[in-house]
Amino acid sequence: MNTSFESLDYIIFALYAVVILGVGLWVSRTKKGEEKNAEDYFLAGKSLPWWAIGASLIAANISAEQFIGMSGSGFAVGLAIASYEWMAAITLLLVGKFFLPIFIKKELYTIPEFVEKRYSSQLKTILACFWIGLYIFVNLASVLYLGGLALNTILGIDMLTGVICLALFAAAYSLYGGLSAVAWTDIIQVVVLILGGLITTYLALDTVSGGAGFMSGLKTVYAAVPEKFDMILEKSNPEYMNLPGIGVLVGGMWIANVYYWGFNQYIIQRTLAAKSLAESQKGILFAAGLKMIIPLIVVIPGIAAYVITNDPGLLGSLGEAGTANMPTAGASDKAFPWLMQFLPTGLKGVAIAALAAAIVSSLASMLNSTATIFTMDIYKPLINTKASDKTTVNVGRISALISLVIATIMAPLLGGIDQAFQFIQEYTGVVSPGILAVFVLGLFWKKTSNKGAIYGALASIPIALFFKVGPKGWAASSALADWFPTLPFLDQMGLTALLSMLVIAIVSRQENRSGDDAKGIPLEKGIFATPAVFNVGAFALLLITAALYALFW
Repeated sequence: MNTSFESLDYIIFALYAVVILGVGLWVSRTKKGEEKNAEDYFLAGKSLPWWAIGASLIAANISAEQFIGMSGSGFAVGLAIASYEWMAAITLLLVGKFFLPIFIKKELYTIPEFVEKRYSSQLKTILACFWIGLYIFVNLASVLYLGGLALNTILGIDMLTGVICLALFAAAYSLYGGLSAVAWTDIIQVVVLILGGLITTYLALDTVSGGAGFMSGLKTVYAAVPEKFDMILEKSNPEYMNLPGIGVLVGGMWIANVYYWGFNQYIIQRTLAAKSLAESQKGILFAAGLKMIIPLIVVIPGIAAYVITNDPGLLGSLGEAGTANMPTAGASDKAFPWLMQFLPTGLKGVAIAALAAAIVSSLASMLNSTATIFTMDIYKPLINTKASDKTTVNVGRISALISLVIATIMAPLLGGIDQAFQFIQEYTGVVSPGILAVFVLGLFWKKTSNKGAIYGALASIPIALFFKVGPKGWAASSALADWFPTLPFLDQMGLTALLSMLVIAIVSRQENRSGDDAKGIPLEKGIFATPAVFNVGAFALLLITAALYALFW
């Protein structure tokens, strides 16, 4: 156990844990004689206000992937990794304006349910299985692994013990309470994670500046490593394959972001639980605004850690602890946990609570959404069509528990991954382009057919693997490698999405030569109209994003 973590820190962290568990269980309670139905458990009774939706979106999104993984990428790459956050803000606006009106009008529980209404139950089942596998083996497992890594680095807790503790904490309130418990505790979680993140950023920059404060530290970091503030990387940059220059703005990152924010169950589920469409859109706008400040609390600390570890004077001033578990070029994901060791007593407790808030809120969200998809899209339609509300809710709880157990077993096996944030993006990118193609054409092109969507979804996997694995294999054994160069994975995602859309379009066109598909969505006049507050806020965010890219080009 790390002796620098003192009694006050443990008290603060314990207080955070008690409050989260207490609030989660309190909002989960049912009145005497009443019983939770499916809408209560999976959609919080469709009662969430805009501020709860916005806070919950960010709490579900910001996890160990960002605090640990993205800080590690900040250490290794620099500010360029912030494109995932700033472009996500723009993506959220697109989702609020063009996707939510259709989803909410169709009164969905799950994203696969939309697939059934637009295409068929066959395709819904295929995509539901895709998502369940992705959530368990990539998302849940990686969040648990990164959380265990953080606890190991900061507190000296054994990796497996840390993973199990985080899993039990998330399960303690989310399995019983469902989305209502997750969403309302997320309001507390997002306040804690932003406060703790800002404290860590301030003290990291204060250390860099020798105690001269935040702004001085920011200037010092920029002067020391100006190359770490390039948003658009040159081909000569060793990280170009992860963030391919201008391709970041016009290529595959749009695929990653639109898929994640528009068609990802554990994200979109919050917006489906809104009181109304307008309330949901205001929540999206609030989340987009919060997204703009996230790089300040997850990327800048990573860059500051890079400066500290490469300055003998600063490193020496930290004493023996300065070299303990220090991040390096091959272990950049240690950057954020390493910085937290140097926070004053009391603030360490706040920072570790922020990290735990990020991890636990995301775990709870993923568990609830995995359970929702399994229960509503596989169990109820395929296994027990007459399941009562009580049975449905219980199956949701059991499936979430089984998912958590599998992910807990998988998590320690991810050891040794550097830049875990990039790992998650890359392997999600094998599945997401095909799913995105199915949804985008299904939403906005009436000729899209079920057969075309199935062909496109199934073809997307070998297409993605062709770009991901094929060229690398040929490079060692064949001149064909000159014709098929290894591409950055974001470019691979962009091409996979376009080719999947082409497959869907060709097959659909053959089927529906004479007219639109019978299940094509009629886009009524005014369906994409948005409230004035959304329009003004969206315009302001677009200006801010343009200014940031112009400043750090």
